[in-house]
Amino acid sequence: MCTTCGCSAGETRIEGDALHSHDHQHEHGHEHWHVHEDGTAHSHGHDHGHGHQHAHDEHQHEHVHADGSRHSHPHHHDHQGVTPQPAAPTHGHVHTHADGTQHSHPHTHEGEHHHAHAEGGQGNHGHDHHHHHGDGSIDYGSGPAGAHAPGLSQKRMVQIERDILSKNDAYAARNRQALAEKGVFALNLVSSPGSGKTTLLCRSIEELKAKVPVAVIEGDQQTSFDAERIRATGAPALQINTGKGCHLDAHMVGHALDKLEVQDDSLLLIENVGNLVCPAAFDLGEAGKVVILSVTEGEDKPLKYPDMFRAARLMLLSKVDLLPHLTFDADKAVEYARRVNPALEVIRVSTTSGEGFPEWLTWVEKGLAAAKAARQENVATLKARIAELESLLARR
Repeated sequence: MCTTCGCSAGETRIEGDALHSHDHQHEHGHEHWHVHEDGTAHSHGHDHGHGHQHAHDEHQHEHVHADGSRHSHPHHHDHQGVTPQPAAPTHGHVHTHADGTQHSHPHTHEGEHHHAHAEGGQGNHGHDHHHHHGDGSIDYGSGPAGAHAPGLSQKRMVQIERDILSKNDAYAARNRQALAEKGVFALNLVSSPGSGKTTLLCRSIEELKAKVPVAVIEGDQQTSFDAERIRATGAPALQINTGKGCHLDAHMVGHALDKLEVQDDSLLLIENVGNLVCPAAFDLGEAGKVVILSVTEGEDKPLKYPDMFRAARLMLLSKVDLLPHLTFDADKAVEYARRVNPALEVIRVSTTSGEGFPEWLTWVEKGLAAAKAARQENVATLKARIAELESLLARR
């Protein structure tokens, strides 16, 4: 999961310009992770200002390698000449599962490795293990982190995810406030690749542009093809390329908003990277996520990727004009989606035939009206407060 792997570090570009992976406003004493060219990674307590001068006293660091092995060594932040400590002998470990079953396996400790069982007693080691089910499947998502990363414990993964998401949520709150002050209705469109997001956006813009200003932020790993298609409709669009990253985050969107002139009382459509996993976890400051499920996919997608459908406010079941030619069960897809998220709204649409577009556009227009009304209410509240203060000053 990208909240632990750091897949987009140093990769993001907005309209071709590199984006810093952080905003250089570091608080002292926080944890910082380094990933080396050979794939090894380590974390350390980190104090620095804007200059990133790594001048710390010698201290111990533990490295986690791509193969899951670990070693510790004195560290001066020069990242050169690191020599692994000798590996400890191999010995056996016994794991006790929730159902009472046990299994043992050989286990090698590298360098300084400590077993602190305070978290949960027997079998709760500093490394991960997976579960084999009776049907032969292997579950790597059953732990507290809901994911697996070689060399990282579940506890450490949870800590990293919380750190990343808390930082992202702070950026999202800033984006949301900035958009609310302008009365902008922002939607985060998410789906698998090939669901028809960009085509749906183009038709939506054509239908709406005479009524309301529309701007688009496009997210893709590479190329600006989709942004160019959007610009051909006459709407302003800004391309974010995430490189190896598999989703947009609030920091990227905040920088995009600095570059993209979004008008008051307008519609902002954010087309996320095609991915039904990672974008579910990242708030961008939007009013809601709109998940698009194409009938050319499987109707069981909501059960396979529940986090995304649980996080969404609306599901657009797209390409429904193709249903006569497919075995896709639309009713079952909706049933599965609402099993995950009972409050999920659903609209069946076809960009080709126009089916469902009046309902979709009405839904968007209601959101626009609500955003505009909220802005006007905030303005009225501020004006009333200013008048109250002026009245108090006049009495003095």
